[in-house]
Amino acid sequence: MRISAKGRYGLAAMSYLAANYKNGMAITVLHISETLGISKIYLEQVFSLLKRAGLVISIKGSQGGYLLNREPNGISVYEVLTAIETTMTEKTDSTVAEKQPILDKALETVVFSQLDDAIKSSLEAISLEDILNNVEKLKEPDNLMYFI
Repeated sequence: MRISAKGRYGLAAMSYLAANYKNGMAITVLHISETLGISKIYLEQVFSLLKRAGLVISIKGSQGGYLLNREPNGISVYEVLTAIETTMTEKTDSTVAEKQPILDKALETVVFSQLDDAIKSSLEAISLEDILNNVEKLKEPDNLMYFI
């Protein structure tokens, strides 16, 4: 599975919003862009998709920006990626349906559907809060690397 740059940037931006969720303040695309080093124009496209999916709300005005629409533990990686990635929910094209319909059905049932289901359930099991918890875990002193 390959996730596009747009999907990766969207997930990073949503993780940033999740990290700032408790302060209750809207965060601008410009601030996220500067903090994460992602193009502002690119992020505007991403946030348009996230807003359409109901994952973020936008606040207009001088104190405006974006906020998560739910708590970080209530937003899965699957929701974020399917809001951004168009190919994640596409059904696999038939392989040999014209000449070998039974083989084609077997491939769909045994391989492609199971793969789609496994990816979906794995990504649904990971929330934005899980990502934040891992960030904190990686910051712990035991995980520091020393170079000589």
